[in-house]
Amino acid sequence: MEQPQPESVIIDSPHFVRDEALQPPPSALSAPDDGVGGLPGALTGSIAAAALTACAGNGTGNEASDSTTPAAGIKAERKQAILPLSSNDASRFLAQAAFGGNDTDIAAVQSLGVAGWLQNQFALASDQTHWDWLMSHGYNNLADIKTTNGIDATLWRKLMSSPDVLRQRTALALSEIFVVSLLGLPTQWKSFAIAAYVDMLSAYAFGNFRDLMQAVTLSPAMGAYLGTRGNEKEDPATGREADENYARELMQLFTIGLYLLNNDGSLQLDASGNPIPTYTQPMVTALAQVFTGWNFDGYEANAPDYLQRPMTLNPQKHSTSAKSFLGVTIAAGTDGNTALKTALDTIFNHPNLPPFIGRQLIQRFVTSNPSPAYISRVATAFINGGEGSAGGVRGDMKSVISAVLLDPEAQTASTAASAGKLRESVIRLAQWARTFQAMSKSGNWAVGDTSNAATRLGQSPLRSPTVFNFFSPAFVPPNNVLGNPALLAPELQITNESTVIGYANFMEQVINGTLADLTPNYTTELNMASDPASLIERLNTLLAGGQLSDATLSTIQNAVGSISMSGSGPANRVKAAILLTMCAPEYIVLK
Repeated sequence: MEQPQPESVIIDSPHFVRDEALQPPPSALSAPDDGVGGLPGALTGSIAAAALTACAGNGTGNEASDSTTPAAGIKAERKQAILPLSSNDASRFLAQAAFGGNDTDIAAVQSLGVAGWLQNQFALASDQTHWDWLMSHGYNNLADIKTTNGIDATLWRKLMSSPDVLRQRTALALSEIFVVSLLGLPTQWKSFAIAAYVDMLSAYAFGNFRDLMQAVTLSPAMGAYLGTRGNEKEDPATGREADENYARELMQLFTIGLYLLNNDGSLQLDASGNPIPTYTQPMVTALAQVFTGWNFDGYEANAPDYLQRPMTLNPQKHSTSAKSFLGVTIAAGTDGNTALKTALDTIFNHPNLPPFIGRQLIQRFVTSNPSPAYISRVATAFINGGEGSAGGVRGDMKSVISAVLLDPEAQTASTAASAGKLRESVIRLAQWARTFQAMSKSGNWAVGDTSNAATRLGQSPLRSPTVFNFFSPAFVPPNNVLGNPALLAPELQITNESTVIGYANFMEQVINGTLADLTPNYTTELNMASDPASLIERLNTLLAGGQLSDATLSTIQNAVGSISMSGSGPANRVKAAILLTMCAPEYIVLK
């Protein structure tokens, strides 16, 4: 039988174009700092109202005004330093740092405090890797060389059940910044390429950002996805130029962004008041030459092992031309490994990197619209390792994650229009599984690809449609209250009538047991079915961190109470209560 050969690396160029929308609009970047929220408090509407408006196809902006700001408690000591955390506060924190939690998880946060919980999570070792799970289930057979079999199962397995939940949440966030997608991945053994990539993100999640940058750059999955694998030096005789995809996206999307920033994330402006570009096209061309000569470390037609090894350099295919970018010149004749180190060190030490990455991590964990002061505190933690770090270590991820999650703006709930974030649908499903301790009866975690917007979640891990992720960090929903002034709401970019209905219908099936391989534990809730008020209050704490309004609680309670207790009534009440809670706007938007 003819052995399969490596597939050619061809990137569909329309997917990899300069996207000005990825930089937050100037009005969002340069908003005046009110000391706490960054945006004026008297903004009409809220993200929750906007989500409902978008779902209804309305967009009139006539929602009730909300002039509350998050000032209360922000300038004071954190609540946890004064009083023990309530169960609602602990649940809210877990919604930010993890995927929500069950009674045991909430009790652990209350006992340890949020800082203690973080330290415990930092110390936890990972359980079985994605790679090892695929191998143990036999997906390294030749029948799967061109399939994606097994990868969705193991991705959901760890999101739903791994004890190192902060690491999994961080790896998911990183996968939405350093995007590699199963869609358009031009390599064989796609499942193993993605498995190795996510295992790498997990391994470096609590390390140093500089090491993460290098691991991403030399990842076979990234090399195949953005064209550094097999990228050859320029050849004037034939007109060949180095592939620029990775060089452009490394700067634009992964590290420093399009425009120069202050440490608080606001735009630096020239004398005419215009944003100053971070880099130029000639710099992209020069940086692209750094990423020439790299390819898979060996190739085995019958096994995926080479996808687990960093790419290696072929000096004959590396450009030794002089390369100038970001104020640095790599001299002609410099070897490829030295050129790579110089390039990555230069980008790592660029002043844009701390606020650019800090803002995105805040958005993934806490809020879509962090104040300039919040961004500055996280950026400072990136620069010097955070408060209390001996000597300061630039890029220490533990310090950065701690700064994101322990910041007063994260610890203090707010009803301000600028506060909070829409929960991604994949996070909601993972929360359901963890809250009700769902396990796979077969061990196969048969959740599958949840990308279908009409019938599933409209989002599935590591299946972003392009390198620009599922949504832009700078997305401002048009034609509704968030558009004026420009409030960012990234997740609303994949929220519309179809996805809202698809999510509700899919979750109804999940909660009712259509995903038959997953078995949740509703024992405690079933024992409360005869008391709808207590049942709903419990779910309010577990799922929504106590943020459901009295009106929403009353609506859900009345609906659940109308279900007969005869026969399967108790189970029907519990399932209806969970579904209605997970469709409530105060749950969908975490404040």
